[in-house]
Amino acid sequence: MSEVLNHFLKYISYDTQSKEDVEVIPSTEKQRVLAEVLAEELRAMHAQDVRVDQNSYVYATIPATMDKKVPVLGFIAHMDTAPAYSGAGVRPQIVKQYDGGDIVMNQKTGLTMKTADFPDLLNYRGQDIITTDGTTLLGADDKAGVAEIMAMAEYLLAHPEIPHGTIRIGFTPDEEVGHGADLFDVAGFAADAAYTVDGGALGELEYENFNAASAKVNIHGSSIHPGSSKGKMRNAILMAMEFHNMLPVFENPMYTEGYEGFFHLDTMTGSVEEAHLDYIIRDFDEKKFAEKKEFITRVAAYLNERYGKGTVELELKESYRNMKAIIEPHIYLIDIAKAAMEETGIEPIVTPIRGGTDGARLSYMGLPCPNLCTGGHNFHGKYEFIPAQSMEKVVELLLKIVEKFAER
Repeated sequence: MSEVLNHFLKYISYDTQSKEDVEVIPSTEKQRVLAEVLAEELRAMHAQDVRVDQNSYVYATIPATMDKKVPVLGFIAHMDTAPAYSGAGVRPQIVKQYDGGDIVMNQKTGLTMKTADFPDLLNYRGQDIITTDGTTLLGADDKAGVAEIMAMAEYLLAHPEIPHGTIRIGFTPDEEVGHGADLFDVAGFAADAAYTVDGGALGELEYENFNAASAKVNIHGSSIHPGSSKGKMRNAILMAMEFHNMLPVFENPMYTEGYEGFFHLDTMTGSVEEAHLDYIIRDFDEKKFAEKKEFITRVAAYLNERYGKGTVELELKESYRNMKAIIEPHIYLIDIAKAAMEETGIEPIVTPIRGGTDGARLSYMGLPCPNLCTGGHNFHGKYEFIPAQSMEKVVELLLKIVEKFAER
């Protein structure tokens, strides 16, 4: 079994699910456990300056092995898994030399990952595919990235004869709830540039991401006995439905792709008296992003005008920005990654991230930080999978990037 696979299987055994709407970092104490495990492993590898801060950010340094001055390079991944699906008690399954058929994930329930639904599977015939038993997510987002960075570090620290500059390592909590970069010590990290290892299929290379905001909508109704409610009742659930139905029907994740943005209704709860809707708002284009925020604000204002001031409360909050404007002046980061992929037999797939990474926030904090693939698929759910060979290739890619930085 490969070193990166050993690391990965170990890390997914730790439940590190983060939690929405928590004001402290990390949002869950269980993330601290993996942070300490990683720090201990880094110390055992003889990495330098290993530390875990009070918010469970992990930092370490691989010292330079040559006198030549080259840019200090960072690699960053996040430790938490998504709140959307359980990450507790992950039971991984390795489908050896996958034959191209449907994969039965759980004999008891009959849960099957079908190639008709997930045709990407067919790209991995003959490889070893890691899935779960369907009762949890796998955690490749982003423990695959963590494992790949750790395998790279282990190799470099065991081979000091390989020439390279100073390399920084960072592992963050709470990326999945939008806070991974909040307290990242950019100054202390002291890298000239970095890559997050938090992407999808092998070859993905990303330096454009959504502009992102969240919208929390609280609607106040008035509950009256339905037998005597004419002219008196104000049903918050119906007003919530009216609110949602005023948003553009086709600006919805179900109908969008590529560079198209959307409004996504993530949760809806309510009663006659009170209703609550949580949205995420996304667009690559700055102007369209501003228009979306203005549109949802106008919807709230209209309903307040119709039903009375204070009926609808809207809280809009920006999450992160498209990092393209920051990365383009440092396009050498993309050129190096593309060349490294080609030299390791990986076809580069430069795509926009229909999501976000810590790298987007970090780029605006002064650390240019595009995103590299991990090799995983179907993140945040029971059908998540990753080929072992893809993880091994990503480790090769990271080592090749290190080599190319040493040549600058």
